[in-house]
Amino acid sequence: MTGGRGPFVLGVDSGGSGLRVALAGPDATHPVATDVCAEPVRTGPAGIDAGHLLEQLLPAARRLLERAGPGASVSAAAIGAAGMATLGDRLRAEVPAALGDALGVRRMALAADAVTAYAGALGQRPGAVVAGGTGMIALGTDLRTWRRADGWGHLLGDSGGGAWIGRAGLDAAMRAHDGRRGGSPALLERLEAVFGPATGLPGLLYPRTDRPALLASFAPEVAGCAEDDEVAAGILREAAAHIAEAAAAVCPGAAESGPDGCEVAFTGGLFRMGEPLLAPLRTELAGQVPQARVVPAAGDPLHGALEIARALAGPGLRIPPHPRLLFVPGVT
Repeated sequence: MTGGRGPFVLGVDSGGSGLRVALAGPDATHPVATDVCAEPVRTGPAGIDAGHLLEQLLPAARRLLERAGPGASVSAAAIGAAGMATLGDRLRAEVPAALGDALGVRRMALAADAVTAYAGALGQRPGAVVAGGTGMIALGTDLRTWRRADGWGHLLGDSGGGAWIGRAGLDAAMRAHDGRRGGSPALLERLEAVFGPATGLPGLLYPRTDRPALLASFAPEVAGCAEDDEVAAGILREAAAHIAEAAAAVCPGAAESGPDGCEVAFTGGLFRMGEPLLAPLRTELAGQVPQARVVPAAGDPLHGALEIARALAGPGLRIPPHPRLLFVPGVT
């Protein structure tokens, strides 16, 4: 490992695919080392399981510090976790003291994954970030307050996200199967190629605990049909309208954004669908958010956690702390 003996900053990204932990110098633009724990942190009736997160995080952090060399230490840490805003009470109650006792960390933040996605994409500048994958959430700030739109899950929202697109595509396929209006024979063909006979889909889907992920797995099939199928293309146009609507809801106004408009970044696997989604999204943004200036995301949520940790270790946070979105012990 290169990068010196520290002090380092620690960044953590906890999501549906597991836990990623990174160590970086306080002034470095990239991690000097990372560690991956493939088991997702458990969530139960009391919310995110703080004990399970610490069981994975602390050994990973110690491994990284051992690789950094004798005397390596952590001056600040930031943990981003999916569900932090609504399910993070135990993390906020237990993790700061545990990290302090185990690693000597006194400056730390616990963030919703949308906040680390924001910091990874735009750093500490005002603007808006739309994070799209299975779900969809938009977050914006003028550096005084946060604005949030959607991210309410596949039953209450996540409009335009992967599960939303996949469900709309499957609905169109089942309509074609029944002979109802709005059906798409092309999507019915893809349903049967992916899942088997259409009549078996309810039995496959409804007992699953990962229904959003299964629905989202059909979204690329919708994109694949969009060029030649008007129903599929219409689904993506509607998804683009929802995404732009969320961006419009969180973009800072002209006074906060400055003369060059509001920076907007899109991050997450949803936008790897490419032009079938991005083309209508550009059209919708131009109509709904004329002040938007789309910029590439500089980094991912793990980079965002490191960005927040660096701010805590050095010049201080510019993005605003928040009791649930960005919890900073002693500040929020």
